[in-house]
Amino acid sequence: MIFNYQATTKEGEAQAGTVEAPSANLAIASLQRRGLIVIDVKAEGAGSWFARLLSASRIKNKDVVILSRQIATLFEAKVSALSTFRMLATEAENPVLRRILTEVTDDVKAGVTISEALGKHPKVFSNFYVHMVEAGEESGRISDNFNYLADHLERSYELSSKARNALIYPIFIIVSFIGVMILMLTFVIPRLTAILTETGQDIPIYTKIVIAVSNFFVNYGVFLFILLVILTVFVNRYAHTAVGQVSVSRFKLAVPYIGNLYRKIYLSRIADNLSTMLTSGISMVRAIEITADVVDNEVYRGILVEAGVNLKAGSLISTVMYKYREIPTIMVQMMKVGEETGKLGFVLETLSRFYRREVDNEIKTLVDLIEPALIVLLGVMVGILLTSVLLPIYNLAQGI
Repeated sequence: MIFNYQATTKEGEAQAGTVEAPSANLAIASLQRRGLIVIDVKAEGAGSWFARLLSASRIKNKDVVILSRQIATLFEAKVSALSTFRMLATEAENPVLRRILTEVTDDVKAGVTISEALGKHPKVFSNFYVHMVEAGEESGRISDNFNYLADHLERSYELSSKARNALIYPIFIIVSFIGVMILMLTFVIPRLTAILTETGQDIPIYTKIVIAVSNFFVNYGVFLFILLVILTVFVNRYAHTAVGQVSVSRFKLAVPYIGNLYRKIYLSRIADNLSTMLTSGISMVRAIEITADVVDNEVYRGILVEAGVNLKAGSLISTVMYKYREIPTIMVQMMKVGEETGKLGFVLETLSRFYRREVDNEIKTLVDLIEPALIVLLGVMVGILLTSVLLPIYNLAQGI
């Protein structure tokens, strides 16, 4: 691989050129062996619009998980913050992440705290993330807090991945089912219908229904597609409004069985966030407020915001949560025990593990139920379509 570089000699003379190396790190090492002070190294073509188009345009949760673990490891090894972020910026494969880490390095070099430097990039480092780092700086346990963050983000990423991956196969089956139905109604059924109409025989009522549906798709399918696109755009825009977000959040919790899965995911997220922040030394009031920002459901966000207000007035968390039906009684009782024993963080961690196991069980059961059900439904619907048209043709052949 060819790298373009900018460097200076020890005497301060600027140099630029290219160097061939398997990776950026080896390219830097090669230049340093020549006695050069490296300023910048980029893969040839990395700045082109095509390369930027191919490169990742956003930073995934997985990238933040790995980054947090790397920071925690380097801090435990007593590497300075400036050296840590400079090293990670050099090694980052994602160009967006590399740019952000470079900016963080510059800010830290200028005397800005790590939490303030990370807080300038809210799309990558959430409010929760920044406050965890800030708490570590204030307590002098920043390496511990980055470990807490790494563990928490790994758990959160694993939970989200399981829920997302569990839905991939059912969605694939549903899309395949819709595609097969459309193809049969627009291509196969019309040709078979032509054979039936030419015979002039009486057509059964169920066959007439299938033919009518097929004619509708053939004649008005384009208009139906346009209508669906418009409806999708409208729903998407509505879902991003304040009222729409509340409606979508309530709908997620109201869907049979799926709603129960979502509920346990949110409860696990709340317990895990609170446990992690309490362990790192953040107050319960601040932990509740931060968790409200990252719970990703407007129903539970409203509960946490109201709970934060009541906590400021001197109420206990268990007393506040008791009046919300979205919070299970067992969770409230466990919180009460934690408050009475002074081990609320430990109790919340136990609740988080409990709900993660519940989510695993819900996902496994959901997949076990939905896969055969969808396959059977697909077979039945295709069978009904073919039987409705082929049976009259078969009867015609028998009468000849």
